[in-house]
This record gives sequence, C-alpha cells and structure tokens, in this order.
Amino acid sequence: MKIPRPDEVDATTTHIPARPVWSCVTCDEPWPCRDRREQLIVEYRADVLPLALYLAACLVDAAYDLPDTPAGDLYQRFLGWLRNWSARTPGDSAPA
Repeated sequence: MKIPRPDEVDATTTHIPARPVWSCVTCDEPWPCRDRREQLIVEYRADVLPLALYLAACLVDAAYDLPDTPAGDLYQRFLGWLRNWSARTPGDSAPA
C-alpha cells in the first residue's frame, strides 16, 4: 500500500501542511489542525491503521523539517490524538 505524502492529499481540502514549518496553509495552526483531523477521520473512518501509517510518515518528515522540536511533541501532534479518536464511539465530536 502506498502512503500518500502530505502534498498528495485530496485536493478538495485546503487544510494542507506548509513545509518546512508544518503549519496549516488555511488556518495557520500546527498541522494537522482541528479541521484537517476532522477531515481525516471522515476519510479514514473505516480503518484507523492506514490513517496511523499516513500520519506516522508525516511525523518522520516533520522530524527532519523540525529538528529542534521534541520528539514527544511531534508524536502527540501527529499520532497522540488518534488514541482518543479510535476509542470514541460513533457520534462523538472530533478530538482537540
């Protein structure tokens, strides 16, 4: 399975990362921003594993682009929120 790079995401979203700072080009929040997380949840609603692999690949790229950012901060930003989402029940709101 090919994991899409951040610049290959669905063209219908405007919440894409501006590299090398990894902020959202639309809202200037750290990427993935809340809106993009909600979009990702919808796109990958059938299975969290492909989403985790995609975000892990993004995390690796971000670690190269942001060498002064602690690894734990990057983990929480890119993958930490998935634990909360995958434990949610249908109808819950998206994680912060």
